[in-house]
Amino acid sequence: METFRGGLQGQDLKFGLVVSRFNETVTEKLLAGAVETLVRAGVAEDDLTVVRVPGGFEIPLAARRLARARQVDAIICLGCVIRGETPHFDYIASSLTSGINEVMMEEDLPVAYGVLTTDDVDQAMNRCGLKYGNKGQEAALSALEMVNLSKELKKL
Repeated sequence: METFRGGLQGQDLKFGLVVSRFNETVTEKLLAGAVETLVRAGVAEDDLTVVRVPGGFEIPLAARRLARARQVDAIICLGCVIRGETPHFDYIASSLTSGINEVMMEEDLPVAYGVLTTDDVDQAMNRCGLKYGNKGQEAALSALEMVNLSKELKKL
């Protein structure tokens, strides 16, 4: 049985990071975790492109534009949507998730989902470096693995 697995080597790879400014206290920690992880894996800081958008709803458009420029090997989307008193959360979270998936599938490019969708600020803080680790780091690891796996699968 032939098995394919992506590694976590980052040398000579380029990444785009699309980061929401909304809930910036959280998203900056996600970004720091992602950058630290990529650099530790061998990605040069000059090979990182950070695109800042106003909120989560705008992430898919920026990711699509970045993907179509064909200057990066993968994109990491980072954001934080916190549930409020209205259905707004549901619309944004759903559109954001669908949009990111659409970019990945249509552009045939690894796009990592590092967007927190939480019930409150405490849950968000616990997922950007406190109690449950840093989901920005996890998204960066996912992007690294998928880039390397994609390269392996192209050999088929």
